[in-house]
Amino acid sequence: MMDQQTVETIKRLMEWEAGRSAPPEGFPSLPDMPAGRYTSQEYYDLEQQYIWKKSWLFAAHLDEVPEPGSFMQWDNAGQPLIIVHGMDGVVRAFYNTCRHRGAPVVTVQRGRSPRLMCGYHNWTYKTDGELVGVPESQDFGPAFDKSCRSLIGVRCEMYGKLIFVNLDENAIGLREWMGPLWDEWEEFAFDRMRLASRQSFDLKCNWKVAMEANMEVYHVPFIHAQTVAPLVDHKRNVNTIFPGGHARMIAPPPKNTNRAHVRAIDNPPEWQSVETVGELGRTTTQSYTMFPNWVSPLSNFFIPPLIFWPTSLNTTRLELITMALDWGDGPTPDLWTVPDGKGGREMSPIIQEDTQFGEAIQKSMESDGFKSVPLSYQEARIYSFHQTCDKMIGLDRVPPHLAVKQVIGKDWVWPNDPRVALMEREAEPA
Repeated sequence: MMDQQTVETIKRLMEWEAGRSAPPEGFPSLPDMPAGRYTSQEYYDLEQQYIWKKSWLFAAHLDEVPEPGSFMQWDNAGQPLIIVHGMDGVVRAFYNTCRHRGAPVVTVQRGRSPRLMCGYHNWTYKTDGELVGVPESQDFGPAFDKSCRSLIGVRCEMYGKLIFVNLDENAIGLREWMGPLWDEWEEFAFDRMRLASRQSFDLKCNWKVAMEANMEVYHVPFIHAQTVAPLVDHKRNVNTIFPGGHARMIAPPPKNTNRAHVRAIDNPPEWQSVETVGELGRTTTQSYTMFPNWVSPLSNFFIPPLIFWPTSLNTTRLELITMALDWGDGPTPDLWTVPDGKGGREMSPIIQEDTQFGEAIQKSMESDGFKSVPLSYQEARIYSFHQTCDKMIGLDRVPPHLAVKQVIGKDWVWPNDPRVALMEREAEPA
């Protein structure tokens, strides 16, 4: 949770950002990013090996495996996993691969059982992964040891009711991975939020193309003129770069905002309010990027992450999720999707605005006319994100023609912020 001094500093920085006429003094010039980061199979393969197999990834909400014995399949990271709420109350993750002949242990999308049994030869496992049943085990001989044939586990940790997995058994813990987000998110009651909606949509563009549309407010006045623009003053936006590729943006509404016009978006009257959320979460758009693929505004009404999953070099699966406090008998909250008139859901106008150009952008990027990407100070969160991508892959592994230069140094990364000193110096009497 932010202390009051941090809140006041951010409020002052909002006005300072609105008044500047150039990037802050000392902020590095951002070199062009190579085009191949969005179009090269070589770079995509490096991402698959060194980012997606080594990062903490959001997998599920506890409401999806609510009781001991509940399980669900999950394969968004390209590996077949099972998320299991153990009979002992512990949530775990395993590869959905029987230790006998490699068949999937679970074939239904979700269910509940005190045992997990492979349908091929009925090898049976406890919900903690222990192999406890092998039909006709005598035929495997005296050297066969069931204790060595448990399901292979995957690192699994929780933040509130959110379940994260990491395919790297040697990865740092989730708390260390999240860094300052761990404490800063405390006010948003992740431990009390229910899962209201989780919908997926397939996009025809590289996952970074889709995600980066949600990592800057430079575009807001142009494609969100009637939706986001009444909520977000892009000139007074304050970006903060965190270690590990994470970032935060806080933008107040324009000073002339018509509150009645936007009430249905930023103050849903039928939703419960989280009493612990501070001033900025109640009065501004406070949004976070958690590396590698989570973007979400957080407020006193909802936690609505957008999660981006690469399905190929030029296709992405976008998950649109809404979490909120218990809504009782009222309508189920869903911030990002609306009825499609056919019994299903479609993306809301805001999300359609962000995704409408994805396929066309990807095709354009794959042309000979796409050479590189110049980014502005307002888009620094994107550049920092790319720096972290290369660090995760390994700076020595990224071919020079695909690499970004590591120009944003620690002096511009939280808890450091040279803007504060610049702001105070400029405020001093002449």
